Order: sequence, then C-alpha cells, then structure tokens
Amino acid sequence: MKALATAATDVVKTKAFVKITAIALLSLTVFFIVNYFYSNSYIPLPFFSSSSSFAFSPSSNSTSPATATSPPPRPPPPPPPPEVQRMGIVDENGAMSEDFEVGEFDPTFLEDLSNLSARGERVANGGGRDRIKVEKYKLCELSMTDYIPCLDNMEEIKRLNSTEKGEKYERHCPGEGRSLNCLVPRPHGYKLRIPWPKSRDEVWFSNVPHTRLVEDKGGQNWIAIKKDKFNFPGGGTQFIHGADKYLNQISEMVPDIDFGHKTRVALDVGCGVASFGAFLMQWNVTTLSIAPKDVHENQIQFALERGVPAMVAVFATRRLMYPSQAFDLIHCSRCRINWTRDDGILLLEVNRLLRAGGYFVWAAQPVYKHEESLQEQWKEMEDLTTRICWELVKKEGYIAIWRKPLNNSCYLNRDTGVKPPLCDSNDDPDNVWYEDLRACISRLPENGYGANVTAWPARLQYPPDRLQTVKIDASISRKEIFKAESKYWEDIIDGYIRAYHWKELSFRNVMDMRAGFGGFAAALQDLQYDCWVMNVVPVSGFNTLPVIYDRGLIGVTHDWCEPFDTYPRTYDLLHAAGLFSVEQKRCNISTIMLEMDRMLRPGGRVYIRDSVTLMGELQEIANALGWVPALHDTGEGPYASWKILMCDKRL
Repeated sequence: MKALATAATDVVKTKAFVKITAIALLSLTVFFIVNYFYSNSYIPLPFFSSSSSFAFSPSSNSTSPATATSPPPRPPPPPPPPEVQRMGIVDENGAMSEDFEVGEFDPTFLEDLSNLSARGERVANGGGRDRIKVEKYKLCELSMTDYIPCLDNMEEIKRLNSTEKGEKYERHCPGEGRSLNCLVPRPHGYKLRIPWPKSRDEVWFSNVPHTRLVEDKGGQNWIAIKKDKFNFPGGGTQFIHGADKYLNQISEMVPDIDFGHKTRVALDVGCGVASFGAFLMQWNVTTLSIAPKDVHENQIQFALERGVPAMVAVFATRRLMYPSQAFDLIHCSRCRINWTRDDGILLLEVNRLLRAGGYFVWAAQPVYKHEESLQEQWKEMEDLTTRICWELVKKEGYIAIWRKPLNNSCYLNRDTGVKPPLCDSNDDPDNVWYEDLRACISRLPENGYGANVTAWPARLQYPPDRLQTVKIDASISRKEIFKAESKYWEDIIDGYIRAYHWKELSFRNVMDMRAGFGGFAAALQDLQYDCWVMNVVPVSGFNTLPVIYDRGLIGVTHDWCEPFDTYPRTYDLLHAAGLFSVEQKRCNISTIMLEMDRMLRPGGRVYIRDSVTLMGELQEIANALGWVPALHDTGEGPYASWKILMCDKRL
C-alpha cells in the first residue's frame, strides 16, 4: 500500500498532470462565468444560430436538447455590402444637396422603338393597375384640320350678349360631354417640317395651305409663295424693309434696352407671322408672339410652323395667361388695338405684364402722321401714359418708346382723384385664370421683387427673389430646391441627348406640360440645345410662373382639364413629368392625351415620366391614338415607382 501511495504521489508531481489539471480548472471556470452572464442578460451566444439544435430558456440557466442532432457548422460570413450610391437630393443630415446622381440611360431604346409594331405589343404592362382596353380613335372630319376647341366653339360664341370688345376671340370651351373625341386630321400632302434655322425663312405650303395672308399682306413683305413653299422675307406692316433694320433702329434709339442682356424676354402683340420675334432670336432674346384667331387667323400657325414661340391670345375682356412683370419689353407694331378705350384698361393690362423698368415700343400711325384724327389718338395716348407714370424715353419717326417706373412712388405722388387708381392691396396680379381685366394700376412689390433680376445669361440659374412668393411649404430651403431641380433635369436631359440622339431629332418647338421652376427648359438652354420651350404651369399646382419668367424663360398658366390655345401640329416634343398622377383626380386622362395628339406634329415625340400604376392605361391610350409607345425604366432602376413612357407619332 505504501508503494502504491508513493507511486500516486509521483504521478501527481509530474509536469503532465499539473498541466492537465490546470486546463481542466480553467475550462470549468470559463464555463460557469459564461453561463452566469447569459442567464442574467439573455444574449444568445454567437455560436448558436436561430436554427440551432439547442434552445435556451430565458427563465433557466440550463439547456435542453431540441433534437438529437448536433448543431450545423457555422456558415462563412457574408461579403461586405457594396458602397451605396446615393440617388436622392437629401443628404444624411436631411439637408438639400446638389450632389446626386440621376442614373444611366439605355442606349438601345431607339432600336427597340423602331422594331415595335404599331400596336406596341412588346411593351411591358408596367404593373400596378389593370390595363383598360381603349378602342382606336377615328379621324375627325376634314373641316377640323385647324380646329382649336376653345376658340372654334361656335355654339357658345353665338350665345354671347356682346362681341364689340373682342369677346368672340376669347376662350369658350366645349361643355361636358362635348369635348374632342377624334383625331384631328392633317392637311392633304402634309410633310415633315423643314428644320430650324432654315424654317425661319421658309415652310411647306402643304402644311399650312392658306393664302389669305399672302393676298392681304404680300405687299408689306410679310409672306410670299414660291413653288411649293411659303417664304418669309422678314418684313412687317411697319418695317417692310426688314426686321433687322427695325431692331437696329430701336436699339440705337434707346441703348439701355440692351437686347440679349437686360432685355431677355419680350412680348410681340399682334405679331403677324412673327418676324419681329424670329429675328430677335439672333440677339439672344426670346419673344412670345401673340395674336387672336381673327380674319388673319393663321398668322400664329405660320409662326409656329416657322419654329418661333407663339400662342393664340387676345386683349379683350380678360387677363392674359401670363404673370405680372413677365416681359422686359412689349412691342406693338400696327397691332390694331385701341389702347385708350375704356379708361385705358387694355394698356393697364400691358402695364401689369411689363416688368418694372421695362419698355413699351409702339410703332403706329398716330406716332408720326399729322391727320387730325390720328393726332387726337396720340394726345390720348400721351395723356394716359403720363397718368400711369410711364416716361416717354424717345420718339423718332414712326416709333415711340416708353419706360415703366421701378416702384410705386410716382403712383402715390399723383394728385388726388387722378385715374386710373392703384389696384387694391389684396388684388393678386398673378391670378390670371379666367380673371377679368382691372381698370386699375397693378401695384409693384415694395421689396422690389421682379425689378431686380440679374442680366442674361446669369439670371437663368440664379434663384430670383420672387422664389420667396411661391406658396409652397418649404420656407428656408427654396433656393436649395430650385438648384436641386436644375441639377436633376440637367443630368436627365444630358442623358436624353446622348443616349437618345436628340441632336439628330432636332426638336424645335417643345412644351413642358408641368414645368415646376423651369428646370427642364433651363437644362436645354444650358446644354445649348437649339429649341424653345413653352413652360406650362397647371392651375392645380403652385404658381411658379413668375420664377420662370425671372429666369429668362417663357410660359403660361393652364388647366389641363381644358384644351390648350394652339393650332394642331405645332409642337415637336411634349414632356410630362408627374402630370397624370396629379391630374387624374380632376381630369379625364384620355382627354389630355387626345389634346396632346392634337398639338403634336407628325414625327414628334412624347416623353411621360410618371407612376408605374398609370403606365398600363397610358400605353393603351397611346396605342389607340396610333402612337408607337415604349416603356422604359428611369435611372433609379426597374423597381422604381416611376417609369418613362416614350411615344412616337409617325407620319
């Protein structure tokens, strides 16, 4: 026994026994420590997965086998996620940012589009909303070739109590159930337009086959027929020797007009075939040419066929659809308007439209002829312009030029009882949709908003002061929103131009149907795309039109539940971003798209960026119109909530 005890003692004293004992004690200690902390904190151990064979009880320190199998081996860790590319305009702190990406574009689109059948069978549904089968629209009667729904509504015009002030030339839209439900036909022999700038001087006779203006105005160098084309020599009633010489004379009379810098946006009233505006383009001035659909009813149609900004509009009993202080210069050359009638109510509308410090150019017989009746008209005009505080800057030959004051001080310092009075302080001069004319002087903002725009081209991207007057929720971040919108559209338009070969398509007359702050048009200008854009601000949204004009762009207020005041076949590109999502609550979508077809030239394009839930219905309507539609992802990818519907109206 003693020997056995001695042997056991020797074993305990060996180094191996000591090591084994130490390891066992250490392991036992670690086990109890870990088990203690788990029972108090309920944190699962990393080596047990959610599908482990053992289940821990939060109310016990013990474990119980769930199955007899051993736990599976731990899977390898996942690879690190790729770096996220931020697509929005809000940074990680919630502030607006200009540093964002729009995404890539699919350059195969044109090939896909050309391979589609007329019914677009290969286009995907777009998801979300059931597609509604729409019967193919029929052609309207041939007599409706030049139909403008709200200006050719003879039933309503016949019901007017009076037409002596031009009421019959104003909007009288068809009532419910009588809207356009067919495709306006094109004239016989219609051809794809002549591209700009060649179209400034000639257009196809077959596209606007009307000779009345040639018969009435051919001797004044307006327009002539040469073989199968109309030619435009560049003359006008008061400048038969050409618009170039006429513009040089105006510029020399008042150098401060400074075309292309101080004067960027002009309005030509009673424009004829718009040669004044056509030639001002080379001075870097955008001129909106307007005239009624009267005895010379196709003058605006000629202007738009030439590729010159134009719209059917009339000085009659309602405000024009443009904001206050919109135009740097307003021009009237023999425009056949009696500016002094009804206490000068029509000239007061010009005053509302004219920017503070802007110029009114009047070329007319009363300026230079000495007949008694004409001299009486001149005295009336002098008296009226003095009472509304316009300064006669220069009178030379047959041209007189006035300047509007920069502020209200002259108005307030007039003698008591002098008419016309200042408008009430609660009158909104930018409220124009179906608003009657006011026989009062529109007040200028006391803070100078509208008068202090920067010179062109800086004003295109500089946030104007009138941005603060837009009734949107954002109060502090308006400038950031303005800049972000510009950046957003510049990235998109740059992609369109490169991927979809817009340079080759040569769009000239472009309409942005929901313009916002005008970022779409500004991007085209910045990227030097040779076109002009009609920026439409729907009445259903915020009135951003003053901002658009302060940028040096043009636009108009409109309600897309009603037709637009333009001739058929006058726009090459119609762009609608988010329009249908908003207007579907108020308007019939098919009615809007029928109106788009009426305005769109054969060979033109439609780009609709909108909710994926609407795309099925929009595609069906596009097919029914005879367009060729193709549905594409936005730059945000295939799972984004918006998609792009691109449609081609073929000749």
